[in-house]
Amino acid sequence: MELILVRHGLPLTVERVDGAPANPALSELGHAQALAVAAHLGSESIDRIYSSHLQRAHQTALPLAETLGLEVELESRVAEYDRDSQVYVPLEELRERDYQAWLDFMSRGYPDGMDLDDFRRDVLAGMEDIIAANPGGRVVVFCHGGVINTWASHVIGLGFKLFFNPDYTSVNRFLAAGGSGVRSVGSLNERAHLRAVTPGGARKSHQSAAST
Repeated sequence: MELILVRHGLPLTVERVDGAPANPALSELGHAQALAVAAHLGSESIDRIYSSHLQRAHQTALPLAETLGLEVELESRVAEYDRDSQVYVPLEELRERDYQAWLDFMSRGYPDGMDLDDFRRDVLAGMEDIIAANPGGRVVVFCHGGVINTWASHVIGLGFKLFFNPDYTSVNRFLAAGGSGVRSVGSLNERAHLRAVTPGGARKSHQSAAST
């Protein structure tokens, strides 16, 4: 089966002080990116659409679901590791505010002090359950940069490594064999569909300081 992982669109900056998770919605550009990826994937034969429960992923999934007449099925195990964080700040904004904090984040790839073992186990289990439920099918999972890195590094055989920065609404394809259990990479970071909507072209990226 083919497992297509799509990173969410660009979210709004959210900094809460009431203890609630930031859980940002999409920005205007993020909505445009969601429409672009829906147009890109809308002609493919897709059986099911999954999304993390976080707003930025679910809102990105909706245009494709509407195009194909499918519902968006929520899967909490593919939510980002910062799901409970009170802050979400795009990295470009952080770089302007606090260059040292930006450098520190870029050197790690995730917020300081986080234990990601449970996150990795949840992502791998969630993906394997999706694969098992869709033999021979093609499914799209709208998720997050950390989730995509976790699955990709596992498939490639890197263990657990946050090794690349998927662009917002980039498409990442994986193949999963049934009986043999073999998982392989079809593509990483497809982004040609972003040329018309992302300032500076498809290479423009807005990774978040609180999350990918």
